[in-house]
Amino acid sequence: MGSLISANYAGERKWVYPLIRKGSYYKWRSRLSYVYLALFFSAPFLRINGQPVLLLNVIERHFVILGQVFWPQDIYLFMLASLVFVVCVVLFTIAFGRIFCGWICPQTIFMEMVFRKIEIWIEGDGNKQKKLDAAAWDRDKIVKKVSKHFLFVLVSFLIANTFLAYIIGSESLVKIMVEPISVHWVGFASIWVFTIAFYLVYSRVRELVCTVICPYGRLQGVLMDEHTLVVAYDDVRGEPRGKLDKTGLAAIGDCVDCSLCVAVCPTGIDIRNGTQMECTNCTACIDACDEVMDKIHKPRNLIGYFSEEMIRTKKKPTFNARMKGYSSVIAILMTVLCYFIFSRSDMDITVMRGSGMLYQQQPNGYISNIYNADITNKAMVNRTIILRPEDPDIKIKYIQAPGVITKGNDMKTVFFVLIPGNKIHSFKTDVRLQLITGGKVIQTVTTEFVAPFNN
Repeated sequence: MGSLISANYAGERKWVYPLIRKGSYYKWRSRLSYVYLALFFSAPFLRINGQPVLLLNVIERHFVILGQVFWPQDIYLFMLASLVFVVCVVLFTIAFGRIFCGWICPQTIFMEMVFRKIEIWIEGDGNKQKKLDAAAWDRDKIVKKVSKHFLFVLVSFLIANTFLAYIIGSESLVKIMVEPISVHWVGFASIWVFTIAFYLVYSRVRELVCTVICPYGRLQGVLMDEHTLVVAYDDVRGEPRGKLDKTGLAAIGDCVDCSLCVAVCPTGIDIRNGTQMECTNCTACIDACDEVMDKIHKPRNLIGYFSEEMIRTKKKPTFNARMKGYSSVIAILMTVLCYFIFSRSDMDITVMRGSGMLYQQQPNGYISNIYNADITNKAMVNRTIILRPEDPDIKIKYIQAPGVITKGNDMKTVFFVLIPGNKIHSFKTDVRLQLITGGKVIQTVTTEFVAPFNN
């Protein structure tokens, strides 16, 4: 009968004390984490065209991605982008399994490359941590535990501030820091709520985020097949396992059953049991196994990036029809998304003819229709707007005139469109109205004009 990796048979939490082996994969992951951490902590303060690199302001309902501002009116872009992201995740998982979790996921990067390193620096490697936890409370243990958790809280506080900056903006975050707490008590409380949450995740919950909470591990089981590249054990080469004999050679297979691959795993699994939901493809077992293979003068990659097909048939991975299909879908969706993004205006106008009214006779031979217009300013500056007919013979008479529209807001205007009777040649006439700000035509909209027509 199997059991949970994270619990013993009594149902108690089984703490994982992974060892660290600084092989080539670990070094590449470290370099990638440095880039990621630099971007994470600096992005809220970097600007593109005066806008932050990334802002997800759900409070004021606007988002900024690479300097481009998006408002609730752009929800269709968000839905389309989400669809692209989901299909990309599916394709990436089909091709490379759970490699995102081990190399790019924020949970893994902060846990393994920040908090784990602090823990090792203060308490030592996994074996020393295990002994320290089992030891009686003395001065040395108290100093180490207090120092570690103090740094955990400090780093969690920095992460919480940065995380909040992605939501409210760096300017608002600075105000919370320098102005009285009474003015920004909600923001101040939010920082500490996030701090406590991050601290608990990285000090207590840890690998349970990956093995129990995150649904991605369960999703990969549905998406992966025999062609998917994952971190895997080559059982054809390694089995049957055996200890080294006196000559220094493996007795039977190349696996010497040292269990170092288990000792270094941050989720506590044995990769030799096959692909498992808890495996995050972090490559720690590859570095550990390569180190052992070097010592016994055997080829590396007893554990490596393999597909089931590669292990059984020794075929190289191919870009199969399934991957091509998903890639085609992504290319189409990305093309549509880019078109909508680059063709969108930072102002929108919707014009509707007044319901229940046909037309009115006006002095000097004019015919009028009444209209309602809803104008949205998606730019990050206030704008003064006017409406103007494209045809100079057509006039506009305002009932509720437009004016200054503030950033991120909308306004309504009500007006008559007047057309000379001698310019009307059908019962329904298309009228083109120009939305103008700063002397420039931002958008042109076509609406329908109803008037009497005599042949």
